[in-house]
Amino acid sequence: MVSCSRLAIGLVLNFHNGPIANRPQVANLPHTNCRYNRRVRFISFLFVAGSVWAGNYPPPIESDFVIHDFQFNSGEKLAQLKLHYTTLGTLQGDNAVLIMHGTGGAGKGLLSAQFGDVLFGPGQLLDATRYFIILRDGIGHGKSSKPSDGLADRFPHYDYDDMVTADYRLLTEGLGVKHLRLVMGTSMGGMQTWVWGVKYPDFMDALMPLASAPVEIAGRNRYFRRMVIDPLRNDPVNGLRTAVYTLTIMTSSPFQLQKQAPTRDQADKLFDESIQKRMTSTTAIDMLYQFDSSRNYNPAPDLEKIKAPLFAINSADDQVNPPELGILEREIKRVQRGRFILLPISDQTRGHGTHSVASLWKQYLAELLDLSKQEVSK
Repeated sequence: MVSCSRLAIGLVLNFHNGPIANRPQVANLPHTNCRYNRRVRFISFLFVAGSVWAGNYPPPIESDFVIHDFQFNSGEKLAQLKLHYTTLGTLQGDNAVLIMHGTGGAGKGLLSAQFGDVLFGPGQLLDATRYFIILRDGIGHGKSSKPSDGLADRFPHYDYDDMVTADYRLLTEGLGVKHLRLVMGTSMGGMQTWVWGVKYPDFMDALMPLASAPVEIAGRNRYFRRMVIDPLRNDPVNGLRTAVYTLTIMTSSPFQLQKQAPTRDQADKLFDESIQKRMTSTTAIDMLYQFDSSRNYNPAPDLEKIKAPLFAINSADDQVNPPELGILEREIKRVQRGRFILLPISDQTRGHGTHSVASLWKQYLAELLDLSKQEVSK
């Protein structure tokens, strides 16, 4: 069932050509029996109508999809699993694109200047006037159902497979999507892109995982996650700071930090500010579940099932997925239409965060879209 608290309520308003030029419209959704919260709709309308959308693409639409009695791989159930999502554009045929965020993120984070403004604008690769862009909040993230909503450690212990299953139901049952033009994701979303490829191999034209590897999490990557999980589990109050320290050092870029903070005083100031910002925006129980959800991840045994063209992109300064392990070079050979691209370190790469700097890899996205279009037209 779709719960329609649409913050943008599908407004197709022409703010640049005077007053309302067209009636507000809702995204092209199948008929549902959802009940509108009139108060939320009214407040939402006032909010959007009273402001100007700053992006160079159509205004985003936010809504919720509720799955009843969702059963997790753990055997646990949730009476109502809410999936929050943001969309751009209108569903027309097979023009839907699913983009998945990383651990601790949310769909709207992909509307950033370095990502959304590079991809979703007029004439850009994923022009939202041509594509239907879907940015969902994965289970346990953003405005979707999560432990901090009230259940705390009684919340079902979800994993990546659960997240992809729920997303598939959102797309097919909630949004009426029958086929995806592209599945892509960053970090955790990149790993889930691999899961999509093996779990629903006929559902997409192309796959683009960013900052990921298609193998179970082991070695230092598992160490890193245990260094986040254990403090949170053993001491939820004080463990958050330790977890944030670990996450910061593993996902940052030495080169960029040196540029931003070339003196001791500047480094101390930047450290204090960045840690405090992350501390205030993170809930310990949610972070624990988010990192623990990777425990069963391992698409490796099924890589031969992937049918669509797949471009896997990592950066050479990513400490979470260090290139010296040679994992992608080895595993990509098992993907029949797979290609691995390693971005060299430059003054523009951001370590693990390079996945969100679209200007650094958009040329490969262009190649993938062109290649997959040719494959479909054969």
